[in-house]
Amino acid sequence: MFSSIATPRRILGAVAVLAFAALPVRASAQSAAEHIELGDKDHAAMNATGALQHYETAIKADPKSYEALWKAAREAVDVGEFNASTEERDRLYSTAELYARRAVEANPSDAEGHFHLARALGKKALTLGVRDRVKYAGDVRTNALEALKINPKHPGALHVMGMWNYNVMRLSGMSRFMAKTFLGGKVFDSANWEDAQRYMEESVAADPGRLFHHLDLARVYAARGDKDRARAQYEATIRGAATDVNDRHYQRQASEEINEVR
Repeated sequence: MFSSIATPRRILGAVAVLAFAALPVRASAQSAAEHIELGDKDHAAMNATGALQHYETAIKADPKSYEALWKAAREAVDVGEFNASTEERDRLYSTAELYARRAVEANPSDAEGHFHLARALGKKALTLGVRDRVKYAGDVRTNALEALKINPKHPGALHVMGMWNYNVMRLSGMSRFMAKTFLGGKVFDSANWEDAQRYMEESVAADPGRLFHHLDLARVYAARGDKDRARAQYEATIRGAATDVNDRHYQRQASEEINEVR
């Protein structure tokens, strides 16, 4: 008699334990989604620091969340770009690289992960000397081109490729020679001014509301001696509506640099 009563009780108990054990998993998934949503709101409000905190909390709840990873990489670069502390800037760029690499691992077939990895590596490379830049040049280019392979009109990836060509071409001839001959930077042979301009023009066409596209296109035109078109792009930066957290910095830079092409 006792065994006939105990068996259903044990079954019910086991079901209850399993149901209870499943609750934390569902709660974590909900928490990640909620924090991504909160991060998106902070990003829209141009609060990059707050957005980064929410995306990182989402990653803790769901370490393989592709959306949280690439968005955390984006915000880490934004927070680091104009950070007054060189040490903190470098830490944020390294953090962005880590998140972006994890994003690519989580979803290698989407453009955002590759773009944000290229962007993080590119920003980090610009803080280094020529010897160390060479180490990053290939990865920056490879990931930007992979993003464009997936989405040929990706504004950010077009921008990265434009500035990749621009920054390589701005190196002195001796620096490029040393990089290609002694540092294994043969990929530098593919850089040229025509591609720098073409990619930057395409990034502006793909996303004309982003001020930093206009600013960097102005820099390309200025470097090529096209002062009229450089001024037009600087003015577009200065007069445009600020929609990104660092737009005020870009507008200040444009206001300073436009005087060089008057």
